[in-house]
Order: sequence, then structure tokens, then C-alpha cells
Amino acid sequence: MRKQSVRTAALILCILSYLLVGAAVFDALESEAESGRQRLLAQKRGEFRRKYGFSAEDYRELERLALQAEPHRAGRQWKFAGSFYFAITVITTIGYGHAAPGTDSGKVFCMFYALLGIPLTLVTFQSLGERLNTLVRRLLLAAKRCLGLRRPRVSTENMVVAGLLVCAATLALGAAAFAHFEGWTFFHAYYYCFITLTTIGFGDFVALQSDEALQRKPPYVAFSFLYILLGLTVIGAFLNLVVLRFLAASTDAPERAARRSSPLRLGAPESRGRSPPRRPARAGGSSVSSRVHQRQVGARDNLGFSPPSSPGTVGGGGAGRPPARRKSI
Repeated sequence: MRKQSVRTAALILCILSYLLVGAAVFDALESEAESGRQRLLAQKRGEFRRKYGFSAEDYRELERLALQAEPHRAGRQWKFAGSFYFAITVITTIGYGHAAPGTDSGKVFCMFYALLGIPLTLVTFQSLGERLNTLVRRLLLAAKRCLGLRRPRVSTENMVVAGLLVCAATLALGAAAFAHFEGWTFFHAYYYCFITLTTIGFGDFVALQSDEALQRKPPYVAFSFLYILLGLTVIGAFLNLVVLRFLAASTDAPERAARRSSPLRLGAPESRGRSPPRRPARAGGSSVSSRVHQRQVGARDNLGFSPPSSPGTVGGGGAGRPPARRKSI
């Protein structure tokens, strides 16, 4: 229990340190660029107000209208295709934010829908990931047999490397497809695939939001849905492998330390079934243990003898009784 508590505390410290490092790096990379964009926006806002004579209140109203109109530029979001897309982002916890329920009844249904759908989706992807890992293990085993190995064995490290390669291939395939259909650069498409399949879902890049693709491009819509579901299975299987490898490494270390510190290690004389040397009997009588040993030796020559269950019966008043015979069934 104490070792588990220490390991948990160490993991918490690692997470906090990782968060601090991430915050420092993001601050260094993005803060200055954000300040530059903010200054440019303030400059453009001032030029626009001077050019058209807008008051501050009129300009805020214009901004509000522009923000509300942004989701509608992609076409209808709540027809069946768009609703199916939204349902996928809910139960997979991607949550782009490109669409959200506007009615109170829609918000209530979304909460209950997510409450049941998220656990169901997690269990489903867990099961699919296990089947996928089993398939990859069999393929690796067959490949090693084809290479002529006598005793092929697929280790967890082999599975992790294979899973990493499959994940990279899945991301690259999706990036090529979305770069073609959306007009993004390959890097931005790869970034979109990674953010989507890891269920981060920033929403800065969202597929099917240009040229009313949800209504006009059914094959592309079907490809996008299948890619998200299959890609989540692949990424989930790989992350499951990594987590299991980490847990195995963290639990094996205490067991190895316990085996090293144990006086009865494998290969010691005691573990081979050898009995310790018997001490010579002291004058005046034998010890209880030697008497028990003598009774057990005699039992091998007398099939009807039933050895006593405890040393106390040996030293009792029934020492002179004849040995009891077993009843045959």
C-alpha cells in the first residue's frame, strides 16, 4: 500500500510538472503572436469605424451578427447528415463546437444522449481495439514465421512499434484525403486528423464546413464519418497498448525487488524440495519434530497408518495406541 501511494504521488507530480512545462512552452510560442494579432485587429477596427462612421455600439452589434452568421456559412447543420456528424462528435467526446443545440429541448436531450452514449462508445472502442491488437499480433507472428524463426514470439515492444506505424499511416492517409477535399495544406490536414482522432477537438479546423458539403457531397461525407470511427479505433488500440505497457512496467518493478529481497529464491536448496539436515537427538528423549518425522516415515511402510494432523496429538496420552487403519470405500 505504501509503494502504491508513493507511485501515485510521483505520477501526480509528473502530471503537474508536465503541465507547467507545457504552459511555459505555449506561453513562449503563442503569446507574442497573439499580441500582434490583437494590435492588428484594433487597427483594422479603428480604420473600419472611421471609414463608415460606425459608433462603438453599432460596431459591437455588427460583430455579434458576424459571429452568429459564421456557423450558417457551411449550409444546414441540422439536417440528418449534419445531425449525424454532431452525434459522432458528442459520443466520441471530440466536441468541435462548430454546431451546438439552440433549443432548450435539444440541450436537455444532448445531456442525456451523452450520458449514455459516451460510456457505450468507450466500451465499444475498447473491444474493437482489443480485436485489432489481436489481429496485429497474429500478423506479426506470421511474418516472423515466414522469416524462418524457430520460436517466434511477439513482445509488447513489437506491438507498440507496429501500432505506432499503423497510427502514422492512418494519420497520413486522412491528411492526404482532407487536404484534397478541403483545400488545406498537408500539415494543416495532418494536424486536423491528429486533433480529431485524439478527441481533443479544438474546432479551429473542421471538415465538411465548406461549399455545403454535408448536402452536396455524400461520398465525402461517408468517407469522413468512416475515417473518424475507424481512426478512433486505431488510435485507441495504440494508446491502450502504451497504457498497458506502462502499467506492466510499474507493477513488475516491485515484484522483482521483492523476489530479490526474499531469502527463498528460485534455485535455492529449500526451493528444490531438499529438507534441512536433521539435528541429532538430545539425550533423554527426542524432540516433537523428530517424533513426527518418525511417524511419517513409518506411514510409508504401513498403508493403513494415518499420520496425526498436529504435533499435539503425538505427545498426547494416545501415543501407545495401535495405529488406526483406513477404511476402504
